[in-house]
Amino acid sequence: MAERKYTANDIHILQGLEGVRKRPAMYIGSSNSMGLHHLVWEVVDNAVDEALSGFGKNITVTLHKDGSCSVLDEGRGIPVDINKETGRPGVEIVFTELHAGGKFNSAVYKSAGGLHGVGASVTNALSEWCDVTVYQNNGIYHLRFEKGGHLVEPLNRQGDTKKHGTLVRFKPDPEIFSTVDFKYDTISSHLQESAFLMKGVRFIINDERSGQKQEFFYQEGLVEYINNLNESKRHLIPVVSFSDIDSLTNIEVEIALQYCAEDYNETIYSYVNNVKTGDGGTHESGFRAGITRAVNDFAEQQNLAKGKKLEGSDIREGLTAIISLKVPEELLEFEGQTKGKLGTPVAFQVVSNLIYNKFTYYLTENKENALLIIKKCIDSQQARIAARKAKDEARSSKKAKQEVILSDKLTPAQSKEYAKNELFIVEGDSAGGTAKKGRDRIHQAILPLRGKPLNTDSIALDKLLHNEEIATIINTIGAGFGQSFDIEDIHYGKIIIMTDADTDGAHIQTLLLTFFYHYMRQLITTGHVYIAVPPLYRIYKEENKHLIQEYAWDDKGLEEAKKKVGAGCKINRYKGLGEMDAIQLKETTMDPKTRLLIQVDINDPLLVEKKVSVLMGKDSSIRRTWIEKHVDFNQEDNFMKEAK
Repeated sequence: MAERKYTANDIHILQGLEGVRKRPAMYIGSSNSMGLHHLVWEVVDNAVDEALSGFGKNITVTLHKDGSCSVLDEGRGIPVDINKETGRPGVEIVFTELHAGGKFNSAVYKSAGGLHGVGASVTNALSEWCDVTVYQNNGIYHLRFEKGGHLVEPLNRQGDTKKHGTLVRFKPDPEIFSTVDFKYDTISSHLQESAFLMKGVRFIINDERSGQKQEFFYQEGLVEYINNLNESKRHLIPVVSFSDIDSLTNIEVEIALQYCAEDYNETIYSYVNNVKTGDGGTHESGFRAGITRAVNDFAEQQNLAKGKKLEGSDIREGLTAIISLKVPEELLEFEGQTKGKLGTPVAFQVVSNLIYNKFTYYLTENKENALLIIKKCIDSQQARIAARKAKDEARSSKKAKQEVILSDKLTPAQSKEYAKNELFIVEGDSAGGTAKKGRDRIHQAILPLRGKPLNTDSIALDKLLHNEEIATIINTIGAGFGQSFDIEDIHYGKIIIMTDADTDGAHIQTLLLTFFYHYMRQLITTGHVYIAVPPLYRIYKEENKHLIQEYAWDDKGLEEAKKKVGAGCKINRYKGLGEMDAIQLKETTMDPKTRLLIQVDINDPLLVEKKVSVLMGKDSSIRRTWIEKHVDFNQEDNFMKEAK
């Protein structure tokens, strides 16, 4: 067979915004719910950049009944005059050309999150339609795009006004996204987060679908952010905040922090020009270096360290900190379009110097609080050393065993290649037995649960350790828990929660995730925790003594599977994992080649703290209110039916 030649005619040039529609994940991370909401963030970020520059005090997001979303700001309005280079209005260029905008000019924006100039155009490219209205120069100007940014209504003046700002309304394209349903909680949490970061700017969300409406406005900014995050925790010290502008770089730094008495986790959230840097960067590294140096130097000067330097992890245990930078455009370096990591080298030294100087002064002037902090850090150091010593002794002595009540239900994996091993935490003995038969014995371990685990959100530590389910999970994962947890010692690359697709299964997932969140948070933040997704439907029929079957995970997949299997098929709506045999469970839910897994992550810290405290906290009245608002008790479901 002759080899097909590769010629210049095989090279295709994607025009305009076609590349965005072809590869949306390159620009917004994914085409799922996370990517969908990223469209909103891109438009909101533009409004925020106007407010950052001192233009406008109100930003309003509206979720409309037709599935569209609009963002209104009170900024200067995107320019409507003609660009000399292209002969087109500025607003048209911003919404149709990648890497076009005013963010490249420091005379227009002192600091801005929209560094790459692709946000508005990407939102337009991935929308079914996009309407833009500009209030500027005493006029109302409008233009409209459809199906990937094609201009269908050129810019035209529609009337007079004294208003100023920009209104962008867009409807995400269902051909691009797996879901086009905007989540009120997700957007409201994002706006609240922005309000914390921008003192004196009001953020409003209005959901026309449900009638919900909220306003977020804070005068103390990051201090109120910390108070909100740590509302249900016992504080070691009040919130401390620092701010300054570096005279050489003009980088503005604002930091708020607080130590909590019984928290084993390090909670640090960072932002640059109001964009969350979830992957950290030079500013976070500078903060860690500066606070470590400040605490160690103070402890040494006060003769509290006893000759032993504290490690950074000792100092940051129980610490909640928010780091917010405003970086001038000419110094701004992000890694990737989604701006998850700051790469600006000079930010390290700027933040390190600020936190070292300011926190050293705080410790010196607040001796009582300083002693509480140093004592907590030393306790953490001693616990870390003791935990390491205990692990070393356990490895070297066959007799060294901890007296804990453990379940005998664990079926371990045979391999010692821990990174490749998977632990399935399974609901019930029945499903556990089936999973044992269908597992890969080399790399997959099965731990069936006897009933529901404890709610660890508000339980005493001694009671927690005497619970058989929790003690077995801790022992099985093998990395300790709380302050002694060490991610390097985990025995499994994946911890997979596998429960029935019903309310009991969801409750078990929530209880386990609450435990991991409080006592093994690094498991989540480093990407080791997953939720198994068993199919909802089995579609089958016998034809000429041959079984034809397909599986479906949602109603859309059900319709497709019915067509594949053909007329006369039967539909089994699975009530639980126990209804599957070992082969079915393996090929649908356990086999890495065919299964679906949801990786658990903390993308929105504010929303996570809210949900954990509401759903798992002591105050049942708050939980009742949330359930009544969000849960539909009138839904009907048919579990067995014959397809027509």
